[in-house]
Amino acid sequence: QVRLVESGGGLVQAGASLRLSCTASEIDFSFYDMAWFRQAPGKEREFVCAITRSSSRTYYADSVKGRFTISRDNAKNTVYLQLNSLKPEDKAVYYCAGDFSRADVDLSITRYTYWGQGTQVTVSS
Repeated sequence: QVRLVESGGGLVQAGASLRLSCTASEIDFSFYDMAWFRQAPGKEREFVCAITRSSSRTYYADSVKGRFTISRDNAKNTVYLQLNSLKPEDKAVYYCAGDFSRADVDLSITRYTYWGQGTQVTVSS
């Protein structure tokens, strides 16, 4: 059974940094494109960033560009999200997601087959 397990969330002050991790099991991780989404209270889940299987391409939402960085270590079956210069509006549950690699660019929620359980990020002002 495929599992994606996130970790690294927490409560920080505005301007601080966090590093989220998502470790996959029961999949050949190197064949999967990975992404991070987030969902704030009362809002829909939204795209944050994504990375292709070989790390050749990354994609970011405008709201996090320049502050967040996605990376991966295929040897460790893990994708990371470095969150810098955090703002109160970054408060959300962060989810990692994965799908078998494909040539076309599709960053929609429906594209991703596998999801983690989420990790909470809270930013105080």
